[in-house]
Amino acid sequence: MTFNQVKMAIYATYLTNYYGFKLTKTKDPQEKKAIRLDYAKTLLAKLKLNIKIIHKEKIPKDGQYLLVSNHRSVIDPLIIEIALQDTNLFGHWISKKELYNSFFFGLFVRNAGAILLDRENANMSSFFSDIKQYTKKGDSIFIFPEGTRNKSERDLGDFKDGSRIIAVKNRLNMLPVYIRSNANAQLMDSLEDGTQARTIEIEIGNIIEYKDKSKTLEEAYKAEFNLN
Repeated sequence: MTFNQVKMAIYATYLTNYYGFKLTKTKDPQEKKAIRLDYAKTLLAKLKLNIKIIHKEKIPKDGQYLLVSNHRSVIDPLIIEIALQDTNLFGHWISKKELYNSFFFGLFVRNAGAILLDRENANMSSFFSDIKQYTKKGDSIFIFPEGTRNKSERDLGDFKDGSRIIAVKNRLNMLPVYIRSNANAQLMDSLEDGTQARTIEIEIGNIIEYKDKSKTLEEAYKAEFNLN
């Protein structure tokens, strides 16, 4: 590892746990949103990663949605938090068990408003129950339909079936967002050379109605962003 990579790893660990501790002090969704946003701004600024939002006018100011996004990097949630900063939307991230138990992310994830997805548990009733509990309060759900980070050369990995089920069961229209830049490559470049500012582009799509069954979610998402 380079000196810059070591320095950033130490700083990011401190910052994540610092904000994770702050999150333990509140249960208010908008306060959690503010803390998550402050964390995203602070870390991305340190990495000199700027966020450019394409079609920002398509972001609803209020409401309740299933936000669906592609997934290439560990900083994707931070990019999305930046994109939503001028709205009242508060969403619970669907997070895998590994993040809950992570030394690096655990304290933050457990207290940021995440919903645990345990893929090893054959009984998913508690998972769907948690989602129902939060949507009844008027909160949104944020999910990566690919299920894991896309490390291939393809623009998009295959979508899992669960996202559409969540939308239909909870009557959530879907807000598609697409991180056009390869955020992981940008992150790696920043860790290699922290002197240069870089820009990551995120595009906002049109709302996809949960009642619309003319296309699968993956087909509708690809059509929205002209992906193959």
